[in-house]
Amino acid sequence: MQPKIMMKKKSVSASKASLVLFLCQMISALDVPLDLSQPPTITQQSPKDYIVDPRENIVIQCEAKGKPPPSFSWTRNGTHFDIDKDAQVTMKPNSGTLVINIMNGGKAEAYEGVYQCTARNERGAAISNNIVIRPSRSPLWTKERLEPNHVREGDSLVLHCRPPVGLPPPIIFWMDNAFQRLPQSERVSQGLNGDLYFSNVQPEDTREDYICYARFNHTQTIQQKQPISVKVFSMDSLNDTIAANLSDTDIYGAKPVTERQPVLLTPTGSTSTKVELRGNVLLLECIAAGLPTPVIRWIKEGGELPANRTFFENFKKTLKIIDVSEADSGNYKCIARNILGSAHHVISVTVKAAPYWITAPRNLVLSPGEDGTLICRANGNPKPNISWLANGVPIAIAPEDPSRKVDGDTIIFSHVQERSSAVYQCNASNEYGYLLANAFVNVLAEPPRILTTTNKLYQVIADSPALLDCAYFGSPKPEIEWFKGVKGSILRGNEYIFHDNGTLEIPVAQKDSTGTYTCVARNELGKIQNEVHLEVKDPTMIIKQPEYKVIQRYGQVSFECIIKHDSTLLPTVIWLKDNDALPDDERFLVGKDNLTIMNVTDKDDGTYTCIVNTTLDSVSASAVLTVVARPNPPFDLELTGQLERSVELSWIPGDENNSPITNFVIEYEDGLHEPGVWHYQTEVPGTQTTVQLKLSPYVNYSFRVIAVNEIGRSQPSEPSEQYLTKSANPDENPSNVQGIGSEPDNLVITWESLKGFQSNGPGLQYKVSWRQKDVDDEWTSVIVANVSKYIVSGTPTFVPYEIKVQALNDLGYAPEPSEVIGHSGEDLPMVAPGNVQVHVINSTLAKVHWDPVPLKTVRGHLQGYKVYYWKVQSLSRRSRRHVEKKILTFRGNKTFGMLPGLEPYSSYKLNVRVVNGKGEGPASPDKVFKTPEGVPSSPSFLKITNPTLDSLTLEWGSPTHPNGILISYILKFQPINNTHELGPLVEIRIPANESSMILKNLNYSTRYKFYFNAQTSVGSGSQITEEAVTIMDEGYSETLFATSPVMHTVRPTFYKVQPLYPRIRNVTTAAAETYANISWEYEGPDHANFYVEYGVAGSKEDWKKEIVNGSRSFFVLKGLTPGTAYKVRVGAEGLFGFRSSEDVFETGPAMASRQVDIATQGWFIGLMCAVALLILILLIVCFIRRNKGGKYPVKEKEDAHADPEIQPMKEDDGTFGEYSDAEDHKPLKKGSRTPSDRTVKKEDSDDSLVDYGEGVNGQFNEDGSFIGQYSGKKEKEPAEGNESSEAPSPVNAMNSFV
Repeated sequence: MQPKIMMKKKSVSASKASLVLFLCQMISALDVPLDLSQPPTITQQSPKDYIVDPRENIVIQCEAKGKPPPSFSWTRNGTHFDIDKDAQVTMKPNSGTLVINIMNGGKAEAYEGVYQCTARNERGAAISNNIVIRPSRSPLWTKERLEPNHVREGDSLVLHCRPPVGLPPPIIFWMDNAFQRLPQSERVSQGLNGDLYFSNVQPEDTREDYICYARFNHTQTIQQKQPISVKVFSMDSLNDTIAANLSDTDIYGAKPVTERQPVLLTPTGSTSTKVELRGNVLLLECIAAGLPTPVIRWIKEGGELPANRTFFENFKKTLKIIDVSEADSGNYKCIARNILGSAHHVISVTVKAAPYWITAPRNLVLSPGEDGTLICRANGNPKPNISWLANGVPIAIAPEDPSRKVDGDTIIFSHVQERSSAVYQCNASNEYGYLLANAFVNVLAEPPRILTTTNKLYQVIADSPALLDCAYFGSPKPEIEWFKGVKGSILRGNEYIFHDNGTLEIPVAQKDSTGTYTCVARNELGKIQNEVHLEVKDPTMIIKQPEYKVIQRYGQVSFECIIKHDSTLLPTVIWLKDNDALPDDERFLVGKDNLTIMNVTDKDDGTYTCIVNTTLDSVSASAVLTVVARPNPPFDLELTGQLERSVELSWIPGDENNSPITNFVIEYEDGLHEPGVWHYQTEVPGTQTTVQLKLSPYVNYSFRVIAVNEIGRSQPSEPSEQYLTKSANPDENPSNVQGIGSEPDNLVITWESLKGFQSNGPGLQYKVSWRQKDVDDEWTSVIVANVSKYIVSGTPTFVPYEIKVQALNDLGYAPEPSEVIGHSGEDLPMVAPGNVQVHVINSTLAKVHWDPVPLKTVRGHLQGYKVYYWKVQSLSRRSRRHVEKKILTFRGNKTFGMLPGLEPYSSYKLNVRVVNGKGEGPASPDKVFKTPEGVPSSPSFLKITNPTLDSLTLEWGSPTHPNGILISYILKFQPINNTHELGPLVEIRIPANESSMILKNLNYSTRYKFYFNAQTSVGSGSQITEEAVTIMDEGYSETLFATSPVMHTVRPTFYKVQPLYPRIRNVTTAAAETYANISWEYEGPDHANFYVEYGVAGSKEDWKKEIVNGSRSFFVLKGLTPGTAYKVRVGAEGLFGFRSSEDVFETGPAMASRQVDIATQGWFIGLMCAVALLILILLIVCFIRRNKGGKYPVKEKEDAHADPEIQPMKEDDGTFGEYSDAEDHKPLKKGSRTPSDRTVKKEDSDDSLVDYGEGVNGQFNEDGSFIGQYSGKKEKEPAEGNESSEAPSPVNAMNSFV
């Protein structure tokens, strides 16, 4: 299926519609403003034929305008109607509309007649049409006695309705007593006259309640005819009745139902005539009797039925032609036909015409002394008569006017004066109706006036017409000119069209057409101008249209509709399905620029249209959605041509569900042997619906068909009828015959049994035969039941046998089977492989050779050889360990193999064994071999501890796998400066028996990188790397590489490396109501100047910046707003200029006042007393300890390392002074090293903030003091060296309590 993508632009059509509207306005006469004198004009009146409800008030409309306002009068049946004398009649104020009060005692019948309204003022009189008032009527059915209709089956029947004559005529329909419409068909239908026609009756037409109803719409009533009874006698029942009333000797019997050729029930005869008026609907009817039911066909003699206006109704018994014209006159033939013949009728149609306008007279506005004409032209069949009236009086008897001359359908005015103003009526009439038109002549002298609103704004789409209105009035008629811009010249040229009604048309407006346009109207009495404005907008476009989609059932599909539009226009997008609104279904999701359908079903198939509307234009694009699914199952399976070994199967395909069927799969069921189990039979192409199937004997077949398309397989069809084939000898023997011994002295013969349908008959058995190969023996045979195994005992070990298995049933044997070779049972091999040799290739690989064993000693199928090998000991450590044997299997008659993955410098053993189907033979004698040395693994660890100004202590562990005898260690190191450049590399060789060393004469405050590996006689192993930093000297000013015994004496050349530092990480916050404690971890060179930036989260305001005093890794932000989310980041100034990632925190909410004063609660007073007592006790204990000179660990360290840069807590801001671990000359504890990230670990300093922890157990108070015990988040490690193990002082305990 090809994609169907349709796009429509409606802006041009809309503009064309506007153009037509303006042109219609152009050809109409100019309206006289209501503030000027003018004759009356009828603006509203009741219809000519006015049927009223007799139960409601009668309202006869007559509205008119004029200056001065007109007065109204009425005539009834041609004479003056004095409404003042009739209390039931009133006239609406300022109107000519009559209201006849029927609901308060008046009778509608008394007011039947022909009414005409006259509207009059000093300039003339206008009259309305003749309005015929008739009250509607809905009379009852006349009483009549209806006899039951007894009809013979097959005869025709007409049930007459004959409704009462109403006004207007009633609508007829037939129903039963249950108010259910009687079903109609080609055989039974209702005629135009309301009668019910039966072309032929059937027994099911018998019933007692055929009821004709007449509905009178005006009075909202329904009248019911008495029920009509119909009884149809069938031929069988009629013969039974005759037989019961006649003797056996009488000859009786009604004729059976006989078929009859058509006969027309209506219209009668061979011809008829029909007259219809132009513009009406022509209805022609033909209903025929006959058996079988006739079919009706319509033709027009000598012509074609009009296209687009012809319709067939009532099962083609009614021909309907709408909006008929004189060209539709002619002979129409209906032909009723069945298998026995035909009947026809010719209807001669004549189309007459009531008068219709060619040119209706239009109002004429003239200035004194001007000329003009009134034209009244009408047509009809027969041609209408034209007559003129002046102010409602025939013009022949009207007052004379010297400026007026009547010439047939035209009145010519010359040199009119103000007294020439009047209203003229033109009447065109023939026998089928009349037309009446009012047109006034208004003589005025008026300067121009422009009726269009000042500064009116017009908006159009580019490349479409622009119509700028300049409605005007003046007498004489003004001349109109258009200008563009304030000082523009008069508009002329082909790009503009100037209409008589003042409208300026720009056929193709462009963007440069935008601007101000001025309309100027002038006549001899004056001049006036008006400005209007034009804006030209960009057209709306669909730049991404919906595309043709094929989707599987229950899938999801999306249509795009991406639009581009003028920025000043607001578009609305509407989706339609098949030109109708989308289903009210939650599966349809309309997005901004797409439509998504979830869980698609078959009913979603169709055309989807995206319509984009603005106030100025509309565009649309459509695409087709095809829902595909697996096909529906085939049906109506039929078996034909049944033979012993074949049958033909046919079927009808199911719905392919929009995806062509590619093939059909045929399956069968054997109801005799495997009921309920379906097997594949064959498959055929999707274009084929029959297949010849091969069958097997003695099978009870059922077939089913499965349709397949690209989506998948259908459900299986319903099974066909069963077909049982006859029995026969087996056609085939068992397959997969084998002879394999399970023991050394037996032969097990196995085979695959025949399936049930392969048995070809009852009593399936097998004849099993065997004999030893290459020995002149006779066949030994045995017949067994329907099994699949037979065991022959007492056989020699592993000898070949010839075997065959033949099928048989009650009807005989299958064809002679083919022979297969089998073997009796195997036994374990008898000997081991000999001459085992090992060749060591390298420290991890060896090759092993062996001699093959004689095949006779294998005593079975040779499967291969297995090599068992294991490590005895490592030659470097001379220590034995648990023996773990490894096995390698080499398939077939192979005599060598490779042993990979050996460990260097080790002793191994191996042996080889032969393998058959029974198992392994004896092992060969163990063979010993050794692997040479290899390179060692990396040292197990490298620790760098005890940094000083010029030394570092190195400790290491020997390699986990030395892979030989270690001869030394190789240490290489080089310095790294602050710009992450590497200095010269120094190498030191260390004896293999060492495990630590002190590296001296290093530069102070310098980072070094170390490379360490071990060596054997083969070579060096993989290396391990570490970094460490010497301690900074107090007088440090610049990092230099000083001369030392182990380093070069010249300033080294540095090499760039990937910078790892500096960085700030793990920024954490602990927020309170108006402040927050910020802490972080720093990695990088010393002397970093930190700052903290913060701001309100989500705000675009600039960050606020706070400088951190010293190189501390914490800071307190104060003056925060409660309940506010803040963003924070930490940065470093100076050389690096880097920042951390942002963190977000929220301050606590402000304390809200409580409804209950807690201070007055008894329990609260008691709790506060207990807390005060506890604080007093703690203060006393603290005072005693301080008098005794007790110290706490942090105080001890401060005393021991008095650093001039360490400042006490400041009183003014409540923050800690600097505390620089980088300048602490205290040596590191033994067994530890400075980590590469420059952070001081917990075991390095008891007063480090790392020990204090974070979060709940480690927070800062508002004054900067620390909250929480020194233990922090994790427990202290055991004290090492000479560090104090004292408990925290009471002061610290007090701080923890706060």
